[in-house]
Amino acid sequence: MTADPLFYKIFKELPELFFELIGESPRDKSIYEYSAPEIKQQGYRLDGLLVTRPGYSFAPIYFIEAQAYKDTNFYDTFFGKIIMYLTQYKPPNEKWHAIVIYDKRSTEKSFPPYLKIFLPVLRCFYLDELGKQPNQSLSVGIMRLVVEKRVKKKTGEFARQLMSKATSEITNAALQEKVLQFIQTVVIDKFPSLTVKELEVMLDLESLRKSKVFLEGKQEGEQEGELKQKLKTISILQELGLNTEQIAERLELDVETVQKNLKK
Repeated sequence: MTADPLFYKIFKELPELFFELIGESPRDKSIYEYSAPEIKQQGYRLDGLLVTRPGYSFAPIYFIEAQAYKDTNFYDTFFGKIIMYLTQYKPPNEKWHAIVIYDKRSTEKSFPPYLKIFLPVLRCFYLDELGKQPNQSLSVGIMRLVVEKRVKKKTGEFARQLMSKATSEITNAALQEKVLQFIQTVVIDKFPSLTVKELEVMLDLESLRKSKVFLEGKQEGEQEGELKQKLKTISILQELGLNTEQIAERLELDVETVQKNLKK
């Protein structure tokens, strides 16, 4: 696995971090679906695309590229893929943004003068510069971890800091678990020869598992999962002939919750 697939994983599974990076409201993530569509004519593939769900065409589309090496033709290719996508898929959205996430500013090549018409929709982010800010966000930290050099001691320290930040800042148990797992995935990708024991020591996973914040988050996630399973069972019990009160008693839920889910 290289840096690109790890960025794809962020865009797909953790869009919260992408929106945090570009300074957009976290609520925006709920109206988007992630994909990495192939542009058929040339066989091009976009790094990432956040396209709105039906009914939200008033919001912009985000075309995303993560770039960690110099490429003289980068902007030609990027905007070429965007135009081909718009031509082929004809989305109803009036606005779109081209987002480029560079590992460092020196990776960026000069912008072609014949493409300057696209400058108003282009937004570039440089992880090395964002990482120097005093209050570095979790999203910037994780993306920096993806492109950091493979130095075990430094990577371990950085990963532990990010995991601590995730457990203290993310209140949603499911999202917190997903972020923690992703950080571990990045470290494993950088050092594939690590044993499970070495990984646990490197990331101090034993201390993390014993922390109050982690245990509370785990308990909350288990309770949330248990509730989801109960809700799925409601319709099955109804088909078996149980009435609302009997279902509520069997699943230890209130009658109002059962009624609400039966209406769905």
